Amino acid sequence: MKKMKSALAAALLLSVGAAQAVSVSGQAGQHYTHLGVGFGTSSPGLVTTLNWAHSDNDGDIAGLGLGFNLPLGPFMGTLGGKALYMGPKDGDEGYALAVGGGLELPLGRYFALYGDGYFSPDSLSSGINDYTEANAGLRLNVIPLLSVDLGYRYMAMSGKDDHRDNVVADGPYIGASLNF
Repeated sequence: MKKMKSALAAALLLSVGAAQAVSVSGQAGQHYTHLGVGFGTSSPGLVTTLNWAHSDNDGDIAGLGLGFNLPLGPFMGTLGGKALYMGPKDGDEGYALAVGGGLELPLGRYFALYGDGYFSPDSLSSGINDYTEANAGLRLNVIPLLSVDLGYRYMAMSGKDDHRDNVVADGPYIGASLNF
């Protein structure tokens, strides 16, 4: 058991030392925008993300994510969590810790299918009852530096203390990413 823990610790340290590619992305839906920056999102190992979503009707969500990418056959799987700031249009500002993950499946050289989801129950949230996030789409890698996404995003905060639910994103989007 001790050797297994040592091997796991060594693997984590080696993944942190690997070159971390940077991606900057933006997405626009009918009633929302989403901006993100990611470090190490396309390679095995440690992943960090910064995200911000805005809806004129339902408020803002900002997050800092930490995860670990694992190759699973043809898939790249991610397990992790996010620390989120919630600024609902109706309700109290609050914070949440969400857990979840995602999968990406390359479809040849130019295309990939992806999806992820995160959830924070009432016990890990303040100011809201719970938080739910889901995202799925198709990515076209135009050139190694640029990719275009078509997808669907859902981000919702359940109201607490007679405040209404705030759905920051619920619909299709188009987006682009620059990968360095």
